Amino acid sequence: MNFQILYAFVLATATLAIAPGPDNIFVLTQSMVNGKKKGLATVAGLMTGCLIHTTLLAFGVSALIKENDVVFVLIKLFGASYLLFLAYTVFKSPSDISFKTEGLEDKSSLQLFKQGFIMNVLNPKVTIFFLAFFPGFLFSETLSTVIQFYVLGLIFMAVSFLIFGSIAVLSGFLGTYLKESRKLGLILKWLQIIVFVGIAVYLVFSSK
Repeated sequence: MNFQILYAFVLATATLAIAPGPDNIFVLTQSMVNGKKKGLATVAGLMTGCLIHTTLLAFGVSALIKENDVVFVLIKLFGASYLLFLAYTVFKSPSDISFKTEGLEDKSSLQLFKQGFIMNVLNPKVTIFFLAFFPGFLFSETLSTVIQFYVLGLIFMAVSFLIFGSIAVLSGFLGTYLKESRKLGLILKWLQIIVFVGIAVYLVFSSK
């Protein structure tokens, strides 16, 4: 078991969770409007949705990777290309972090959990991202790929929950700081670009 690969996966996941995106901005705005506890319910819904994507990846891709080296190479190249596309998309996007809380209605914890879950499960970009991100971080030659994908999925959910949960708890402070800070958006933008490009390069040179 290669723990260095897992450490790299944790670091990459943490960086991507911190960088502004639809999910953490959604958590921030809901927490500011509905409170910290309901913000955490939103996070729980999003992370539960990730379990569905992990299952689809584990059982849909594992057999293909195990039986066909060509498919594994194609998946790696697809993943690297998609991550470079994401880096380009972030590069072309404005660095300002914008979020709106006006007009958001007060919802129960269960409603926000369901909304977070459905929002994640029905987002095909999450499945594509998992397909691009996970195969390059397979960490064991003895464990089955199904188990490895689940381990990676659980690590992804745990790290993301910790960071998204912190965003929910600190929503008041973060909201004020983000409105006043101009440099943070630019820093996080380039951090996200560097991570996407770095993972893409890593995928190209990673072995099965």
